[in-house]
Amino acid sequence: QVQLVESGGGLAQPGGSLRLSCAASGFTFRRNSMGWFRQVPGKQREFVARISRTGNNTYYSNSVKGRFTISRDNAKNTLSLQMNSLKPEDTALYYCANAKTSILDYAIRGYDAWGQGTQVPVSA
Repeated sequence: QVQLVESGGGLAQPGGSLRLSCAASGFTFRRNSMGWFRQVPGKQREFVARISRTGNNTYYSNSVKGRFTISRDNAKNTLSLQMNSLKPEDTALYYCANAKTSILDYAIRGYDAWGQGTQVPVSA
């Protein structure tokens, strides 16, 4: 069974930084592209970032480009999201997910399993 467990969430100030982690198990991690999404109450889950199987290619939404960095460690089966220059609008529940194929897809339909999410409140 595929399992994804996010961690590292917590209160952050505007302009601050936070690093999220995702521990993966139940599948061959290195064979899947991975993604980060976020969601706020009453809104659709939103794409944040994606990374290829080897980590050689990364993709970001326009809202986080230049501020967030996605990375992975295939030896440890972990996915990370470094968030810098945080803004109040970054406040959300953050999820990691495994991509269904290597074909680039920013929609939730392109992903299979999801973690439980980790909360990131950004407030002064």
